Amino acid sequence: MKARTRTNLWFQLALVLTLGTLMAWGPAVPVQAQDVVVKVGNIIPLSGPSASVGLQGKQAREMAVEEINAAGGIQSLGGAKLVMLYADSESKPEKGVAEAERLINTEKVHVLTGCWNSAVTYPVTAVAERYGIPFIVPVSVADKITEQGFKNVFRIAAKDSWWTRDQFAFLKDLQEEFGTKVSKLAFVYENGDWGKGFAEQWKKLAAEQGYEVVLDEPYPSTATDLSPVVQKIRRARPDVLMLVSNAADAILLTNTLAEYKVNLKAVITSGGGHADPSFLKAAGENARYLFDIVEWETDINKPGAQEANAKYKAKYGQNLTGEAVDAYLAMYVLADALERAGSLDPAKIREALAATNYRSGPGMIVGYDAVEFDETGQNEHASLVMVQINDLGQGLERITVWPKGARRAGYTPVFPMPAR
Repeated sequence: MKARTRTNLWFQLALVLTLGTLMAWGPAVPVQAQDVVVKVGNIIPLSGPSASVGLQGKQAREMAVEEINAAGGIQSLGGAKLVMLYADSESKPEKGVAEAERLINTEKVHVLTGCWNSAVTYPVTAVAERYGIPFIVPVSVADKITEQGFKNVFRIAAKDSWWTRDQFAFLKDLQEEFGTKVSKLAFVYENGDWGKGFAEQWKKLAAEQGYEVVLDEPYPSTATDLSPVVQKIRRARPDVLMLVSNAADAILLTNTLAEYKVNLKAVITSGGGHADPSFLKAAGENARYLFDIVEWETDINKPGAQEANAKYKAKYGQNLTGEAVDAYLAMYVLADALERAGSLDPAKIREALAATNYRSGPGMIVGYDAVEFDETGQNEHASLVMVQINDLGQGLERITVWPKGARRAGYTPVFPMPAR
């Protein structure tokens, strides 16, 4: 009895001393507010043919996350910070799937983003759906990504049928504006899901609108010699060449077209490698007058766009691209959803993402006015712009030309292209 009394006395004394110490240092900070982090798994190509675009997406994500964390993190989670975990897909579907499994099961991520290559993103969506992990797709454009009935997939970018729709709308407007008729089209594209998805839509639209398709030519992005493809283009004698390429093959095709002096009324490309900063540096004058469709350009007239681009350029030495802007916006969409979810439960995050109506804030530097996801997980507001590469006296640059309401003031597009 005495021993128990003595023990109780010591316990009470220790408790008093502990409370006194806590009172001296002020109120205790909840452990949860200090330690909670949001683990974001990023599956992107950091090596292989799409490594350059993957790096841009990584940089844009990191800039956004730095801003979000510096602004106080996720307030509804006690100021929780976003922590980025990266996995290299190498542009290989099987690698992307394996990394998704690892990030979910070993790293215990709360959300996934990726994968840029549609061929990688598509199978990874099935992994995310199986585990009930929200998967934000900044930019992978194959239509089928959001046509599987999945509930955990949310795409920021326009799908490829919207890209091709707008490419043909631009081509129609171009002919009407300049009074120059186009009748023959050539389709040349990388032979992955991205390129094949574009080509399917091109062929459908060409048939509907009465164009003659004189060449339909897929090629491997890893090719080191595309002169056989260029020779086919020259023999087919199209009015307009439409391309889907990654960075290395975009450069190779453009330079080989110039070398073989292939004359065309226009070249219309599809973002990706043609929007990559390395393209313009390596292709130089050979890229002049090319038209490229993208989600964003540096001369776009949106609040905060110029400032964000200047910051990115100061940090990384190059301008933002449409794909990088999608990745940047995706992090703000995620932060917005987390704030509303107030939870790290993937089901709650998914529910918040499905209810997204993001209209203002640092992420809204895109050309459209909102991010809202339809029942398939597609951002229904995503839209596109067309640029032309030209030199206005300060070196080659990308100039917004379409829609006309977004055209840079004082600029008239060059169409048809001058003969080589």
